[in-house]
Amino acid sequence: MSLPNSQQTLALTTKQGAWELYSYFVDKPEAGEIAVRIEATALNPIDWKVQATSYHYFLKEYPAIRGSDAAGVVAAVGEGVTNFAVGDRVDGYRTSTSRAFQGSFTNRLATFKHVKMIAAKVPDNITLDQAATIPSGLAAAAVALYNTDNGIGLVAPWTEGGRGKYRAQPFVLFGGSTSVGQFVLQLAQLSGFSPIITTASSQNFELVKSLGATHTIDRSLSADKIAAAVKEITAEPVKVVYDAISLESTQLQAYSVLSPGGSLILVLASLIPEDQLSADKKIVSTLGNFHPQNNRELGKGLYANLTKYLETGEIKPNAVEVLPNGLIGIVDGLARLQADKVSGRKLVVHPQETQQTPP
Repeated sequence: MSLPNSQQTLALTTKQGAWELYSYFVDKPEAGEIAVRIEATALNPIDWKVQATSYHYFLKEYPAIRGSDAAGVVAAVGEGVTNFAVGDRVDGYRTSTSRAFQGSFTNRLATFKHVKMIAAKVPDNITLDQAATIPSGLAAAAVALYNTDNGIGLVAPWTEGGRGKYRAQPFVLFGGSTSVGQFVLQLAQLSGFSPIITTASSQNFELVKSLGATHTIDRSLSADKIAAAVKEITAEPVKVVYDAISLESTQLQAYSVLSPGGSLILVLASLIPEDQLSADKKIVSTLGNFHPQNNRELGKGLYANLTKYLETGEIKPNAVEVLPNGLIGIVDGLARLQADKVSGRKLVVHPQETQQTPP
């Protein structure tokens, strides 16, 4: 089919500048790629951080068009693509931080590269809005748990002998209702961990239990009370702790729960003071991205099984809140994320609903 030459995007045109609508070219699919008409794209905390904080170093050139998670319909396929066809519903992890135009904050088309790794067909029981919530959060959970680089190297449940391998071993998660935390719970369940203990606000207890948590702890409790609650639940050493929030306060709480010989997974850099570190506790700051070469094989394995997991409900998407006004709605959505005013759901927009000028 004939593809358009240009499209509307939401972009940063200068370092830490304001978000603005920006006309940009359409990236046409090359060999091994597919062009996807974006029907839904989700917001992630990194999207506001690259504009408002020192994380702007991720952006190598401008205009910078963000957006990591997208779902839509295949509009064209490149040479050699046999596992996708025009009209297929797909989701995938879109962004590559080394190239500014890679994002999914576009109102027409985006090109998914390395298609066998970072895109999967969306089954009929999942909406495209739901599908858009999956890629980044699932990547952050999977890389941290199952990759040797950027993770702690557990055996993945989709590999031989991996499903249920960690039965009777406790697992502790801080931030179970976060987007990443929800996928961590589900992967921990597939891996067989038990008990699966998570912190969350009381309003999200039922949500995290539906995703695999066996025990919940109120996130507002002090570090001492959280550690005591974990000990009441299990007498076994806690060798895996995942902090899906990774503020200094939660990192300290998580580190105190971790047993000697165990690993603490963080989604941000460690903020634990050196004088509180112990040589027999490992800290891993993960990179939830399947684009780096050392993460790709893991991504291929997961995405080869993702459609099946979604069909069976073994992996469920995040709850969705759709924002109005297309790409323009992203700006207010990112402000809400920055103000920590989103809980238990993923913010999603429909780029095709973008007005030509801001309302």
